[in-house]
Amino acid sequence: MILDTCSLLWLASGDKKLSRSALKQINEAPAVYVSAISGFEIAIKVARGKLKLPSPPHEWFERILEHHGIAVLPLELNVCMAAAQLPPIHDEPCDRFIIAAAKASDLAVVTTDERFEQYGLTVLS
Repeated sequence: MILDTCSLLWLASGDKKLSRSALKQINEAPAVYVSAISGFEIAIKVARGKLKLPSPPHEWFERILEHHGIAVLPLELNVCMAAAQLPPIHDEPCDRFIIAAAKASDLAVVTTDERFEQYGLTVLS
């Protein structure tokens, strides 16, 4: 499974927006991923003052990945090209990268964004 950026933030903070069901599936999954674009998205939110973290974004991200046993899916060329070719259902660029990565790796996505399902993905909310 792959976490969208909001799901990663909720997992890290223990936010109740991440359902018990999703949390259980994350904890029981053999592998949990985030897209490298989530690091970019988090760093941009911090730089713009829209997100506060207890440490610099790079340190925070690395600590959360290690603590939760999450692996990063790199932004491979095929994923970047696929993100650009997705139907215009979702206009958020970072989410399009996550959608393309999920499709390329055949992963379910943990998200509350209902538009992800319109791409034929399995969504865990």
